[in-house]
Amino acid sequence: MRLMVTGGGTGGHTYPALTAVNALRARLESQGRGLEVLWVGAEDSLEKRVARSNGIPFRSVDTGKVRRSKNPLKMISGENIRDMGKAFRGVFQSRRVVADFRPDVVLATGGYVAVPVGLAARMGGRPLVVHEQTVLLGLANRVLARTGARMAVTSESTLKLLPESARAQAVVTGNPVRPAVLEGQAEKGAAGLGFEGYDPDLPTVYVTGGAQGSVQINDTVRGVLPWLLERANVVHQCGEANVDDLRAATRDLDPALAARHHVTAFVGAELPDVLAMADVVVSRSGAGTIAELTALGKAAVFIPLASSAGDEQRHNARHLQEAGAALALVDEVSPERLRENLDPLLTDADHRATVAEKAKEHGRPDAADRLVDVVLSAESGRARVS
Repeated sequence: MRLMVTGGGTGGHTYPALTAVNALRARLESQGRGLEVLWVGAEDSLEKRVARSNGIPFRSVDTGKVRRSKNPLKMISGENIRDMGKAFRGVFQSRRVVADFRPDVVLATGGYVAVPVGLAARMGGRPLVVHEQTVLLGLANRVLARTGARMAVTSESTLKLLPESARAQAVVTGNPVRPAVLEGQAEKGAAGLGFEGYDPDLPTVYVTGGAQGSVQINDTVRGVLPWLLERANVVHQCGEANVDDLRAATRDLDPALAARHHVTAFVGAELPDVLAMADVVVSRSGAGTIAELTALGKAAVFIPLASSAGDEQRHNARHLQEAGAALALVDEVSPERLRENLDPLLTDADHRATVAEKAKEHGRPDAADRLVDVVLSAESGRARVS
């Protein structure tokens, strides 16, 4: 099978694509078939680095970014006009790539680069599968949904946002989660981190702001640390630039309390075990994070990134909060609000378990396999037409 993959710009678009490719390769190998993949994306991009590091051939095309504004007149800017020209050029480049590679299916996972490649696929008569990771419908996927693409969405609530012509074949797959994330062992978490002050009799809170850390999350958690450490172990992934300041934050506390605060710049291969060990997670609410935490069934307090595209993180967090599947600081971010949200999760184990169970109801640990089903269905449909 020949699969062309496009999508990227951020990890939220890139890593679900990679997970789907790996799941598809495993499925085909179990059937005695092979898989040839070509990833098409932007030059000097995350998707290029990810593709190359995983042995996937990569071709670059031009793409343009639409800078949105509530004032339509502000969208008529020199930058937007220039980038629209790049996007049109990208369509012609993509048509050549599609013609050369002759994919059986094209899988697009969003981001600006997916538009020219997806349009070129449809112009070339190739089946296009578009995956949406968020509760909302991203701008790129909104465009591609009108091309006759098969839509795969993460949430039931996204179906009503699709054009009517796309709803009939749309499938709710969930957002693919790396298999390793689902295989963590809680008993290995503290040892893997070197967390010497870990108290197994207390709940554990995992705080993360992503690979670079989040100043907002770090400062908000710092404001409740004395209170929090009386009630829980805290694994605090804060980013390289913030390690010293956060370690200094507990310097004047009772040593027994301070020892329960494990500060680390980055959590790498040990992440599955850390997530398995965590009773509560404090984090952003990007699509990938939500996919992992709901698949695992973790109680969480979300602090959405206000500048996320289309305010999608706030929508993601509010969606789960309204379902009782998480708590979220969607309107005000402060130490006081974080304490109010954490307190019932740490003091009432039954309440924590209820939130975790509702989170799990929204999780789809088999999302990669569901998306593979859609890709293979698209291939089968093309074979019948041919």
